[in-house]
Amino acid sequence: MTVVSSTPTVASIAARLERLPTSRWHLKVRTLIGAVTFFEAFDQLLVASAMPLLIKEWGLSTGQVTLAITAGSVGMLLGALVSGWLADRVGRVRMVALGVLITGLSSLAIAFAPSFLWLVVLRFVQGLGIGGEVPVAATYVSEIAKARHRGRFVLLYELVFPAGLFTATVVAAWVVPNWGWRALFIIGGIPALAIAFMQRGVPESPRWLASKGRLGEADRVLTGIETAVSRTRGTLPEPAATPAAGGTAAGAAEGAAAPRTTVRDLVTGVYLRRTTVVSALWFFGYFVNYGITAWLPTLYTKVFHVPLDTALHYNLWTNAAGFLGCLTVALLVDKVGRRIALAFGLAGAAASLMTLAALGAVSGGQVAVWASVAAFFVFATNVALYLYTPELYPTRSRALGCSMGGVFNRLGVIIGPIVVGHLVGAGASAATVFAVLGAVALAGALAALFAVETRGRTLEQLSPEN
Repeated sequence: MTVVSSTPTVASIAARLERLPTSRWHLKVRTLIGAVTFFEAFDQLLVASAMPLLIKEWGLSTGQVTLAITAGSVGMLLGALVSGWLADRVGRVRMVALGVLITGLSSLAIAFAPSFLWLVVLRFVQGLGIGGEVPVAATYVSEIAKARHRGRFVLLYELVFPAGLFTATVVAAWVVPNWGWRALFIIGGIPALAIAFMQRGVPESPRWLASKGRLGEADRVLTGIETAVSRTRGTLPEPAATPAAGGTAAGAAEGAAAPRTTVRDLVTGVYLRRTTVVSALWFFGYFVNYGITAWLPTLYTKVFHVPLDTALHYNLWTNAAGFLGCLTVALLVDKVGRRIALAFGLAGAAASLMTLAALGAVSGGQVAVWASVAAFFVFATNVALYLYTPELYPTRSRALGCSMGGVFNRLGVIIGPIVVGHLVGAGASAATVFAVLGAVALAGALAALFAVETRGRTLEQLSPEN
């Protein structure tokens, strides 16, 4: 039996977390954080489903449609950058709650937007909340998971994001034709506000507390977690032996000043390659994802002259396929590894989109089928990035690393729809649009070949400066 020192250290806190079996406590916390992320995703995609009606109501041009879509994405970019920096300073749970509160209030305000200008402004504010919550929530869930089966644990949580996207399309397919677009944003806002107050049941990350030198608080929080886990799983196994206190692996003394978190942490030493590769993957993956999904309802109605209800049902198919892709990667990622999952997902998306381009993209039905196949692969890739990115950085800068990924995510989200909008506005064929998206997906698949494999290793083993 290993004797654990009564004086907590960073290493001993990590070892105690790693020995915890998955329990009802883990599932409860994952559900609470997941509920928040679900409504963030739900709110994110509502504007795409509302856009066909907004075009008719306000007579929007192609440029205005692009602005409405990208305003939220710009907000998400800034929200991601700021939230990561703050979450590494003030904590994970506070930033998650703040993000969803901003999102919910903004969604309700959008429902009463009197003009296009107000819609754009409120979409930007809503984006701040969504961009701030999602990467920090992924960081938190990764920090409470242990190395063994971390991929499945984290990605089963991340399934709530595509589930939120899928649910948004299901609700929109019924609500928009019957109640109008404003009702859609009311539905998105009220539950999000309710969920924001549920975060009181989620304790702060012990790994983060320990990294800030708050070892006594980390010990108290972790003791409470251990008590909750032992109620359902019985006597807990002993944690692995840890280095003696005083070494860099063991941790800082109680109250010691934590190292300042800066962007430099992400681009020096082993982290330069990691940041370069994962940033490219975020950009390429979301360029393709939102190049497809943000414009699909409008392409169906404007280019192929598909009725609105049919267009929304086509969009539903695509998001259902994307959700299936996410479920598939969640079940396989711990077996095949991160690098293969990422490369195969982007390669599959590239093949699907290029096939659609080669076939000519001549009808709404044909586009719906092949866009859904592409969504299966690209959604799987993108959800895997929420698992992969937190694994690459030390605790003191993990949220910042995730938010940097969020920045390149949002650059892809912004530039992808802009490029598609420009092609559509310039009269390019649908085949050309999908050929461009396929080429971008192929570039992402090549970038994934340079990814560092992280499967089966603890967060501390993966980050030598932790």
